Amino acid sequence: MDEFIAQHGHLALFLLSFLAATLIPLGSEWLLATLLLNGGDALLAVSLATAGNTLGALTTYAVGLWGGTFLIERVLRIDASSRQRAERLYARFGSWSLLLSWLPVIGDPLCLAGGILRVAPLRFVLLAGSGKLARYAVLAMLVKNAGSFPG
Repeated sequence: MDEFIAQHGHLALFLLSFLAATLIPLGSEWLLATLLLNGGDALLAVSLATAGNTLGALTTYAVGLWGGTFLIERVLRIDASSRQRAERLYARFGSWSLLLSWLPVIGDPLCLAGGILRVAPLRFVLLAGSGKLARYAVLAMLVKNAGSFPG
């Protein structure tokens, strides 16, 4: 396992981070921590995890963007007045919720809603990517500083 992580860890981190940000229930934090505990470069690991996770979120956003009408009308069966009410609420507060797109359970639906409700792509990337970067940076800092805590 150590040899695999040494040889393919960064690629695996990128791919796992990408998949974890889609509707597939995976986590990438354990691999980031493992790489860092094995002496990996924190800046590189955080950058790859953030990039992969943000691209995965963009994939979920794209599903909402291009599959939104089908999802809303055929799968979720949301009527026009309910959709308009949801759109007004999301327009008022919703796009800022993308800062929380890194959270388990609610993060992927937030990205899907961002696509369905047509959040501007640049705004989506900035908000979702910022939340994901903050999460990975805090995790890396905690892992790197874990040895300095008295135990």
